[in-house]
Amino acid sequence: MAELSPAVERAMDAARGLADATGSPGDVRVGHWLLALLDDDEGRPAEAVARLGVNLAELRDGVRARLAESVPAPENYRLFAAARDQSLRLRADPNALSDIVFLALLLHDAELAAGAGLDVYRLADALRSGEVALESRAVADFAFEFEEPAESLAAARAVDANLNRAREALRVLDDYARFALNDAGLSRVLKELRHRLAAASRRLPQQTLLAARDTPGDVGTTLTAGGEYVRHSPASVAQANLKRLQEALRSLEEFGKVLSADFARDIEAIRYETYTMEAAVVRRAGISAKWLEAKLYLLLTGSRCAAALDWTIAEAAAGGVDVVQLREKELPDRELLDRARKVRKWTRAAGVLFVVNDRPDIARLCEADGVHLGQDDLSVTAARRIVGPEMVVGVSTHDIAQVRRAVLDGADYLGVGPVFPSETKAFTHFPGLDFVREAAAETSLPAFALGGITLANFGAVTAAGGARVAVSSAIATADDPRAIAHAMRSRLR
Repeated sequence: MAELSPAVERAMDAARGLADATGSPGDVRVGHWLLALLDDDEGRPAEAVARLGVNLAELRDGVRARLAESVPAPENYRLFAAARDQSLRLRADPNALSDIVFLALLLHDAELAAGAGLDVYRLADALRSGEVALESRAVADFAFEFEEPAESLAAARAVDANLNRAREALRVLDDYARFALNDAGLSRVLKELRHRLAAASRRLPQQTLLAARDTPGDVGTTLTAGGEYVRHSPASVAQANLKRLQEALRSLEEFGKVLSADFARDIEAIRYETYTMEAAVVRRAGISAKWLEAKLYLLLTGSRCAAALDWTIAEAAAGGVDVVQLREKELPDRELLDRARKVRKWTRAAGVLFVVNDRPDIARLCEADGVHLGQDDLSVTAARRIVGPEMVVGVSTHDIAQVRRAVLDGADYLGVGPVFPSETKAFTHFPGLDFVREAAAETSLPAFALGGITLANFGAVTAAGGARVAVSSAIATADDPRAIAHAMRSRLR
């Protein structure tokens, strides 16, 4: 790639912006480039045409009127390589300055230049004769062929190989999301990444990529790593392909800079998104069987229980509750920690999972199994810095966008609701059963429908796809919490 002057870099961005503004995003034509170069009234191209006696405003109008007829601009790397070669001949300087780039583009679309009122050969002669500070050379020196530079072919070879690697890795990950996780949401995200990779690759000259391909001559095809043929589970297949994808994208980004800055920028954005997606894929593999089997989740506040907290936990667990969450909003920190440690002891004795609401610090101190976060609490990432990688992190969600965000953030389970008005928490918006259906269709991550669920409306929740349910008052205030829990749990089997 030639070393570009600041003026050429500005014109490159401006040409892309003009293409977007004229309704042809990504389709940069010679006319867009010419307008971008001429917009600098004191730049080299404007100076060159002024020396010919050409009215700059009229030239701009002429080019603008013929944008639709203008031919596509050469790929940037070809344009700059050709300009660099001419600059070396004329100035012994590898910099592709704006007047040389301007001339190269005019020679590439002489009809546009002539139609706009500019004699390309007079301009070439003016440049040749030194009127714009160029040394004298033969007219033949201005024959821009836009040949494929050797270094571009080498970069294209690396890009072609890594495009294939990235496509293959994305396909494997999509199959993992579909067939191992049965997760429509993750599968959709992976398909979108595949489409974006395809769109980015269209910025590159496909014929150059194919011409650069040399599979028989690739010295790497016979090299294998020791563990390449060892995979212990579908999850290990997914993790290996995540790394393969990220490595391929990094190589694409670096070698792509030789061919197209726009392509490299697109790849960089995709690469960063794979780091986000990795949290979702890797965490999913680490969810324990006990959490995957959990169906009935009980939220408890000591003051709202009809009986003692320890008795309520024991009876609820005997009836089939799998998870108990301690939700205490009013207790001072010392009292909260003391109560959490007691609930930890009682839930261990009952053989159920224990989660602390809102407070990752308390969850860690009392050795809970997890922490549950609301939309206004700490992020999943921030909470994990407190509780560590092993503890489960759940997130309350109230719409499908929050579900998608929580999945990609690496949440281990979701709360989905509120489904109905609740006696324990005030809400102004109720996503209701429609949201339960949406969430069930979106993700296979454990998702507990919550909010005002009782035995009376339990059937409506399960009919909407709620395979897991979180309740509070229905069990906590019951005279016989074991019986209510048993009735609910039996419906979830």
